Amino acid sequence: MTIAMDPADLYRVLQVDPAADHEVVRAAYRALAAKYHPDVGGPADRMAALNGAWRVLCEPVTRAAYDRQRRLRDGGGRWDAYGDAAATTSARSTGTLLEFGRYAGWSIPEVARHDPDFLEWLARTPNGRRHREEIDEALGRSTATATASAPPRQRSRLRRR
Repeated sequence: MTIAMDPADLYRVLQVDPAADHEVVRAAYRALAAKYHPDVGGPADRMAALNGAWRVLCEPVTRAAYDRQRRLRDGGGRWDAYGDAAATTSARSTGTLLEFGRYAGWSIPEVARHDPDFLEWLARTPNGRRHREEIDEALGRSTATATASAPPRQRSRLRRR
C-alpha cells in the first residue's frame, strides 16, 4: 500500500499534525526512518524526503518560519482568506509585500483594494513612510494631492526660550 505524499507539506511527509509537539514530530520521524531506511529495503527518495522534513521541523526557529510561510501559502494567515490561490499569487506579485502587521504577505495594491483606510494610516507611520509613493499610487492619488491633503503638523506647546 502506497501513501500519497505531498512533498510541499513537511507535516504530511512526517504524517503529523501541524500543531504537534516537538516530541511527537521527533517520534514520527524516528518511526518512519526506521521503517523506510534504505538499509531495510526502503526507497531512498522517501528517506531523503523524511530527512528534509526533519531538518526543517527539528529546530524551533526554522519550524516557526516554515509555519508562517505555510499559513501564507495556504491563505490561513490572511484575514479574508481568498479561495482562489492563483488570483492571490498574481495580485501579490504586482507590488511591494508588507512584512509586518495584520496584512503581512499582502502587496500594497492588494491592501488598497481590501482596506484603503489601513493604507491611509500606514502612510503616516514611520514604517509606512518609505512606501508612501506606492501607497499614493495604489490609492489613485497623485503625490502633490497627497501632500496637500496631509494634516498640518501641530506645533509643540513646549517651546525653547
